[in-house]
Amino acid sequence: MDEAMVIVGAGIGGLASALACARQGRAVQVLEQSPVLGEIGAGIQLGPNAVRLLDGWGLGPALKAVAAYPTRLEVRHARSATLLGTLPLGQAMVQRYGVAYATVARADLHGLLLAAVRQSGTVDIQLASAVEDVVQDAHGVRFSTVDGTRRQTPLLVGADGLWSRVRAQVWQDGAPRATGHLAFRALVRQSDLPQGLRSQVVTAWLGPAFHVVQYPVRGGEWLNLVVIAKGTAPADLQSWDHAANAAELRALLANAGGPLLDLIHTVDNWRLWALCDRVPMRSAAEHVQGRIALLGDAAHPMRPYLAQGAGMAMEDAHQLAASLAAQPQDSGAALQHYAQTRWQRNARVQARAQRNGDIFHMKAPMSLARDVSLRLLGARLLDVPWLYGYAGA
Repeated sequence: MDEAMVIVGAGIGGLASALACARQGRAVQVLEQSPVLGEIGAGIQLGPNAVRLLDGWGLGPALKAVAAYPTRLEVRHARSATLLGTLPLGQAMVQRYGVAYATVARADLHGLLLAAVRQSGTVDIQLASAVEDVVQDAHGVRFSTVDGTRRQTPLLVGADGLWSRVRAQVWQDGAPRATGHLAFRALVRQSDLPQGLRSQVVTAWLGPAFHVVQYPVRGGEWLNLVVIAKGTAPADLQSWDHAANAAELRALLANAGGPLLDLIHTVDNWRLWALCDRVPMRSAAEHVQGRIALLGDAAHPMRPYLAQGAGMAMEDAHQLAASLAAQPQDSGAALQHYAQTRWQRNARVQARAQRNGDIFHMKAPMSLARDVSLRLLGARLLDVPWLYGYAGA
């Protein structure tokens, strides 16, 4: 299968790109360094831009079987629980953008993409296949895998995440940067929570130097929680799923109050991520070099304050397939088109996500102005038409 295009990484971005390219009739080989397939993590918010792509790939029914569709987004003060602003979701999003806003467990999204890739019949997935020694010339890309096998492909896509081995070997532009923020994540059954703490909406709680986001997943039967606060990162930044101390988290949220603190105290099992990113993309060259392309977090890791990491990876996948289909005889030109089409939008989302984090974590007196703006403008500030209205290539 040497003439198949090779995608490195079988996460959400890698599987989405494999599916999008397979739907164009391409033979695809996916190489995953882990010996098993699967996603850990917690939840993902999917804006209309991402849901629209899944619908276009024929995955609308599969998504509906596992997702939740909250009716609104609420922004609340973390200490007083005061409602600061609301954005209608549900049918309001359908009327505005043609599709709904969904929330889903990361493992469920990965599972439905994997099932579709396996059903395509043109994608070969190989596990325990870390990629090394990547080099290219005018004829293609040569590389080896950890078992010593040498391979060649007409084009290679690095969809291998934040700590991308492809990026490290080809771009050699340094490691991601630590943000100084920690993310504590948990998934809990709603039936295990007191009635007053259960929720079927997206709620963002804003506090000084921290914020909390909660939303339903798995048809509303589970609640996803993520707490992001400034803190000292674990020594090993690349291990992105540490066990977290619930007492440490509660200490970080000492300024929270009322129902939010009650919710935090009901959860004992948390996982900890040290958040890392890169500066926003500055050119198309960060997406593509010759016959090698980067996709998703490998190209543009971003802070989670706009809830678009998975969405941007899927948009990349859609555009990659469209660019390759438009220029089937010239892979190099197709990849350049992909890069030129994607890099500025990805940079904009990276920058907006970083800005949102600054706004979320404001302290007085700046937070007072933020809260007044949310009360006055509400949905106008929370809606993002340039982001959600994306229709793809």
